[in-house]
Amino acid sequence: MADPHPTERTRTNTGPGRLLIAVYLLFAVAATSRAGLQIATRFDAAPTAYLLSAFAAAVYIVAAVGLGRAGRTGRQVALACCTVELAGVLGVGVFSLARPALFPDETVWSGFGSGYGYVPLVLPVLGLLWLWRTRRDSDLAPARPAEVVPDQSFGPPAT
Repeated sequence: MADPHPTERTRTNTGPGRLLIAVYLLFAVAATSRAGLQIATRFDAAPTAYLLSAFAAAVYIVAAVGLGRAGRTGRQVALACCTVELAGVLGVGVFSLARPALFPDETVWSGFGSGYGYVPLVLPVLGLLWLWRTRRDSDLAPARPAEVVPDQSFGPPAT
């Protein structure tokens, strides 16, 4: 059974986790602003790049929320976001260097995040490491089926 009160060691939103959440929020604001401006002013120039930046912004927002929650659901959301983010920055990074014609303008993840000091490449790795560091033993155990609880309703048994 999952611990309803996670310890300080298992909470993703304490200690270095707070700094990680702050960086995710900073990148959420930066990516949202960049994508919003690009989509509003010159969407026709590079729609794929601008939509990828908007997608990155959404991933950053959801990752920050997931890391900010202390429960199992928050951890799962953060894990999914960090994984998608790492795959995105690696995929877009490779394609933006190998086929620059596909990206007439940069995205947040272009060149592995070179426009942002490679933080977009390092951030999901740090997120995944933090999630691993703060995991509980119950996170590693396979999920058990729900226990069957006998009906304890009032009145005579149903026939």
